Amino acid sequence: MKSSRKGKQLTSPQIRAARGLLRWSAEDLAREATLGLATIRRAESAENETSMTLANDLAVRRTLESAGVEFIDENGGGPGVRLRKRHQKKS
Repeated sequence: MKSSRKGKQLTSPQIRAARGLLRWSAEDLAREATLGLATIRRAESAENETSMTLANDLAVRRTLESAGVEFIDENGGGPGVRLRKRHQKKS
């Protein structure tokens, strides 16, 4: 059965970088993803792979993506994040 998740599970550095791009605190992310602050802090303190459940990983991913973050999977340079390009309205 295929997973509906895009990409692999998030890494700790990706979560920290995504928060940095958005200028969100760990508290902001926990509130927006409706997760406990301890869950976010534990995920971010890991060396690379988090110990989050798939449900919590998906909640974090969806929250950050909704805020404009794009997750970049491993492509030889390591996984990463970037802000989605904003489309400007034509006058």
